[in-house]
Formats: sequence, structure tokens, C-alpha cells
Amino acid sequence: MTQRKPIKFKYFYQQFFSHISIIIVAFLLLSLLFAHYLENLVYENKADELISYGKAILSDMKESPLASEQVIDQYSEVLAARKISFSMIDHDGKVYLVNNQGPVFNNLPRYYWKKLTKGQTIVVQSDYKSFDQDGVTFVVLPYLDNGKFYGGLLLTSPISGSLSMIHEINKILLYTILIGFAVSFLQSWYLSQIHVKRIKRLRHAASLVSAGNYNVHVHSSNYDEIGELANDFNNMVDKINTSMHEIESLENRRRQFMADVSHEMRTPLTTISGVIEGLKNNMIPEEDKERGINLVSQEAKRLIRLVNENLDYEKIRSNQIHLCKEEIQLGEVLEIIQEQLSLQADEKNNQIIVDAAPDVYVFADYDRLVQILINITKNSIQFTTDGTIWLRGRAEKDRVVIEVEDTGTGIDPNEVENIWRRFYKADLSRTSNPYGEFGLGLSIVKQLVHLHNGEINVYSEKGKGTKFVIHFLNQTNTKQ
Repeated sequence: MTQRKPIKFKYFYQQFFSHISIIIVAFLLLSLLFAHYLENLVYENKADELISYGKAILSDMKESPLASEQVIDQYSEVLAARKISFSMIDHDGKVYLVNNQGPVFNNLPRYYWKKLTKGQTIVVQSDYKSFDQDGVTFVVLPYLDNGKFYGGLLLTSPISGSLSMIHEINKILLYTILIGFAVSFLQSWYLSQIHVKRIKRLRHAASLVSAGNYNVHVHSSNYDEIGELANDFNNMVDKINTSMHEIESLENRRRQFMADVSHEMRTPLTTISGVIEGLKNNMIPEEDKERGINLVSQEAKRLIRLVNENLDYEKIRSNQIHLCKEEIQLGEVLEIIQEQLSLQADEKNNQIIVDAAPDVYVFADYDRLVQILINITKNSIQFTTDGTIWLRGRAEKDRVVIEVEDTGTGIDPNEVENIWRRFYKADLSRTSNPYGEFGLGLSIVKQLVHLHNGEINVYSEKGKGTKFVIHFLNQTNTKQ
């Protein structure tokens, strides 16, 4: 059994027919209302005219009862010229034709007669069938004298001229509707085409993105929803591009990481394997065995440091490090660093100088602070020979500043930002130094400083030394 395909109704036709249908309905309603209003206006004007004549006739007849026939004759001539006829109705409801210049009827319907006897003026604009007449306006005015009913005055007037005018106006209105419809047709077609083209551009761009092309940009605006959609689409593509670059960067870093780890592990593993094979097969002389065992021990410790540094780095990145912050006297910590690294500094004929006031305290985790300072100081010792390394600490308005400055070889300005990268080495020729040789130390330092909500910067110039500057917020600002 084949499945029937759903019937498609293109967005262009949806837009076009919705515009046209709205315009047609609006035109029809307006034309009907206008025609109805115009027709009522014509009838009302004609009725007002007949009522004014009727009141004038009755008023003159009341003022000159003896000259009633003369008054009627005068008005007969005037009204005949306007194709208006009038008749007199006695108190019994009998109708007497006064002039024959217009249509008239024989008997007044009973429900109109009751209204007339109560002194009400009767105006008939559309109910022609009651009088067997078409296209005529009827007005019946009561004839009252001192509140006593004597009869009435009936005036009739054909509205053929008025109907012709209404037909002419309706014809002009029809032409106007047709012209307006033609203009709206073209405008709706044009606007629908514009909207459809904009949607097609978005659809084409979306198909390119789905095919893997993320370098797509569509024209956007903020004056309608389609423009905002295009803007959102561009933002989405930009974010996808950023994510793809990050993924590519992570993949490259992963490959580099594996290559670096393999390279770093290969040397100590090769050394350990060679020494063990030599000891196993008695290929190492007795006097060299102790040196070989010491070499194996050093290389094993080197591997342990590599593993520990990687574990530390991953723990920090995954927020698994818990800081136990406390008030620490900075001068004491700097002196401890000086003492721990004095032997390493002496090996390269370097001098470590501590400069910190005793009243300077830093709010930090003690172990991690020591780890930060040891890594940076080791880095300074590594690239300084026959020089000086300063460990400074001072308190400012809302923070504590720690500086580690050396007179070493310095770093090229183009490489300053790269020193925070994992496994990066500023001096590639130093591949066997015993301190921070894996290029993980400064990456860990930066992560630990950020965990303390601090900031670290480095200033260096090739051949003129390097200065690391760390900013820690004081305890009050940290709590806020």
C-alpha cells in the first residue's frame, strides 16, 4: 500500500492569497457600507425635504383657514415643478388627490394610520410594496389644531434621479475597487516574492551548513522576524565555527600531547630498560653498577613527576582541587622558597633575594601557594645563570602583589603567551633539565592562580630577564 504524499501549499501562495483575500474582504465591506450609507443619505435628504414642505403647507393652512384652497394651489405649482405630489387625508382616512404630478396610493395602511392619529410623522423609505409603488419616498404629516386631529398631509416623490446618482456612484466605486484590487494584486505579488526569496536564502544557507560548510553568512536585519531569524542563523553559524575551531584545536593539542608524552617517556624508559638489561646480563662493570642504579632511580622519579604533574593538571581543569584558604604571612613563605631552592640556585651560581614586609599577609591555600611559587622560581633558575632572582611581596589597596623577577635569558615577546600552554618549552634545546622539564609547571601555575580568583602576568624581553606578577585579592574582597 503506497503512502500518499501530503499536499504542499507553497509559502508564496499562502502569502499572496492571504494578502489578496484580506484586501478583497476589506474592499467589499467598505463598498457595501458606503453604498448603504449613500442610499440612506439620499432617502433621508428627500424625506427632510418633503417634511419641510409639508410643515410649510400645514402652517400656512392654519394661519389662513379660509384661503386653504388658494394655499394648496400655490404649493401645487411649486411642488409640481419638483415632481412632488401631495394629497389630503381626512379624519376618516380617506385620501383626496390634490395634484397629479407624482405617484399616489388609494388607502393608508392601518398600522400607519394608527401612528398618524397619535400625531406621529410617518416616513417610508424602503417599504414600497405596502403601497404597490417602487422608487418612491412617502411622508405623512398629521394635521392637528389645538391638539385635535383633523387628518393629514401626504407627500410623495419619485427618487429615480437619486437612484441614477446612486448607480453612477456605485459604478465609480466599482471601478475604484477594481483599480485598487489590481494595485494590491501587484503589491502582494511583489511582497510575497521578497519574503519567499529571503526564506529561500535561509534555506540554501541551512543546506550548506548541513553539508558541512560553516563559512556561510546571510543578510540580516532587525525590522522584521525574518531578519531577526537571519541574525540568529548567523550567530548560530558563528558559534558552530568557534566550536569547530575549538574541537580542531583540542584534537591538535591531543595529538601534540600524545607525541610530547611519548617523547618525554621514551628517554627515561629507554635508559631504565638499557640499565636493567645491562645489570641482568652482567654487561655493566661492578664499579659502574651503583651509578647505573642511581640513573634508573633518577629516571623513575622523572617518570613519576611527569605522571603527577599530569594528574595535577587534569584535577585542576576538572575543578577537583579543594582550596583551604587562610591568612598566610607572605615573607615567611618567600623565605621558605628561598631555602628550598638555594641548592639548585647555587648550582647555576644564582642568588635568590627576598623582599617582603613582615606585615604583608595573603589569603590563599598554603600548599598551592608554595606550589605556585616553587614552579615560577624553578623556571627562573632554569633560565638564569650567574644572575639574581628576586622574590618580592607587597600589599596594595585591595590586593596583595607577588613578583618573581630574574636576570636570565628572557623570552621573545612573540612567545610570552605560549608559555602557559601544556608541554610548551621556551628553550627547546633544554630537554634534559631537572626542573619543570615537561613544560607542565606554568600551565599548572596559571590554573591554580585562577582558582584563587587571582591574576598572573609575565613581562619579559629577550636577553634582559623575566618578571612574573601575581595579584591576589585580600580577604575582604574575596568574601564579597
